[in-house]
Amino acid sequence: MESKSEVIKYLDSASLFILGILFIGFPILVTSLTTDPFGLPKQILLAVVVLVLLVFQGLKMVLEKTIKVRRTPFDLTVIAFTVIVFISTLLAVNRIDAIVAFIPLLLVVLLYFVIVNTVKDHNSLLFLHTSLLGGAVLISILAALSLFKIYVLPFDFAKTEIFSPIGSLLDQAIYLALVLPIAAYPLLRRSQNQSDLKDIKGGKITLGVATAGIAIGLAITIYNLIAKQNPMILPYEAGFQTAFAAISQDAGRIAQGFFFGSGFGTYGVDFTRFKQPAFNLNQALWSVSFFRSSSFVLELLATTGILGLASFVFLVYKIVKEKPLFIPLVLGTIGLFLLPFSFINQALFFILLGIYASAQGLRHTKKYFDIELQLVALKKGLIAFETPAQESRERSGILSIIVFVVILVLVGFIGYSSGRYVLANTYFQKSLVAASQNNGTLTYQNQVKAISTFGEIDAYQRIFSQTNLALANSLASQLPKGSTPSAQTSQTIYTLIQQAINAGRTAGTIAPQTSLNWQNLSSIYRSLIGFGQNADQFAVLTAQQAIALDPNNPQGYITLGGIYYQLGAWDLAIQQFQTAVTLKPDFANAYYNLGHALEQKGDLKGALAQYQAVKSLITNDKPSADKMNAEIDALQKRINGQESAQTEPTPSDKLEVSAPSAQLPPQDPPVKIPAPKTSVTPAPTQVVTPAPTEIPQQ
Repeated sequence: MESKSEVIKYLDSASLFILGILFIGFPILVTSLTTDPFGLPKQILLAVVVLVLLVFQGLKMVLEKTIKVRRTPFDLTVIAFTVIVFISTLLAVNRIDAIVAFIPLLLVVLLYFVIVNTVKDHNSLLFLHTSLLGGAVLISILAALSLFKIYVLPFDFAKTEIFSPIGSLLDQAIYLALVLPIAAYPLLRRSQNQSDLKDIKGGKITLGVATAGIAIGLAITIYNLIAKQNPMILPYEAGFQTAFAAISQDAGRIAQGFFFGSGFGTYGVDFTRFKQPAFNLNQALWSVSFFRSSSFVLELLATTGILGLASFVFLVYKIVKEKPLFIPLVLGTIGLFLLPFSFINQALFFILLGIYASAQGLRHTKKYFDIELQLVALKKGLIAFETPAQESRERSGILSIIVFVVILVLVGFIGYSSGRYVLANTYFQKSLVAASQNNGTLTYQNQVKAISTFGEIDAYQRIFSQTNLALANSLASQLPKGSTPSAQTSQTIYTLIQQAINAGRTAGTIAPQTSLNWQNLSSIYRSLIGFGQNADQFAVLTAQQAIALDPNNPQGYITLGGIYYQLGAWDLAIQQFQTAVTLKPDFANAYYNLGHALEQKGDLKGALAQYQAVKSLITNDKPSADKMNAEIDALQKRINGQESAQTEPTPSDKLEVSAPSAQLPPQDPPVKIPAPKTSVTPAPTQVVTPAPTEIPQQ
């Protein structure tokens, strides 16, 4: 019995220590080994800590032969919110994206319950307070050092004054603002006896240092935010509009959209599908794809529907109803209604909720109490549940063992799936590094490993398709004109093209509502015009699908118009370019493409009018103005019947006729290529794992 008690005490102490490590390391953990150097490393740490602590909780249940959990007023509301979000995830069309976003949220919710069931005394609560403050102080130290251009982290992307280990200065400011009251509020209270730190020697000094450090870090962050980095926040008008459109205008799934939204974590899809043409008038933001809404609550409404929002608002009501109010939690609640919250700050909100519930449990034992469930053998031989208020004659450890097995299954499933996801991500990051070094072979090999490990990510498939296309185009371009490639070279080119198409189609299957996947597939087919059978028709079809999913983006119409331009269908090209002009009347490149289509059709005066419109829009861009002046002069001479000298066009980043990113040489007869599947109806995800292909060194 004593050995069991010692093991249980060790598990409690270890759990508390591990939570402290999480609170300190969570905000500052950064690595260059993953494609996301800020969010994913923190999610990995969170997953490891939560899964380990769940196993510890299960072991305690087995040793105690009972299931003992702390009951709080927030439990059922948190569970209801999580269940609704999970249903929203299952109903999402882009289901994989939603699941990838849901798993970290599930871990955060589990962390809340772990905190509540780990903190049993004031010293434990103090330790977690101190750990949370320690992480915030470390952020502040990094901010202060960056102000003086002292960079301690060994990453190139960290060597800047506006670097934040949280991921952005706005998120860092929110994080520090929520943690600051934990240190500052006890100092402002008149009676030290009211503080949870009353028995800690030197606690006042510690709090003073932490308060000053975090306040300085917050001030530096706000200064950099205002003076050096203009945060891109979706205007509230657009946030409201896209949220209500997502729950009322989702054709084919009106009921699902209204009650459960588009799917948790898929706001980027809602934004592209439902933003209004008026958004194009915003010069600074019109070309930006927003993956977070104007505030967390508006994002929640769009992605989890009325039920998701209602469950969260009810949780807020339960928090506000409790007395005394916990200032960090109140600030977090206000922030969730007014600002976009990253995953890191969402996690902080639930951490604060867990700390608050734990503190309340030490003060109010009537509302916050332990529930003990066990299978009890009665004299009559029946099986019943009992609580601590009842005395059992004989304890049975069967129920605790069953629960422990369930925990192990859950931990194993999440751990295995998350491990695959992380490993694939590291492979893909290696491929991006290799691509930056122009190493085509290593890029290809690492992307194959990533997709073989966890191929259910549409971005992996999309980029892999472009890698294959680039390699095929590189091999084809190296062949001397008029020469016949060897059988091996031809086979390699055909294999790469086939893999490019298959990967592009797979991306569209995994995330059928992501416009970018269809844009990518269209660009592949466009590069194969003249090389593959019906490539022109497939390019048009997939470009139209991309437009259907992003209907108010003028760039989509320029791309489709560019395909028609490439095919010599001038009238169709003109129609698409005119639509782009209508959607964004100040878009110089739309007028430029329209002018060229009119010029090719023979409407020189119409083309001149478009070029003049371009000129009026680019007065502050000298390279573009020079390019336009030269083209206007040449066109004016043609109109006047004069010969104009052929000159090399002046380069410009803003003015270009839409053209394919690559172009494979024509084949006679054209190669048969697979057609796209352009329906947005959800289909079972079938991931194509590419077979290794020998790629010559680039």
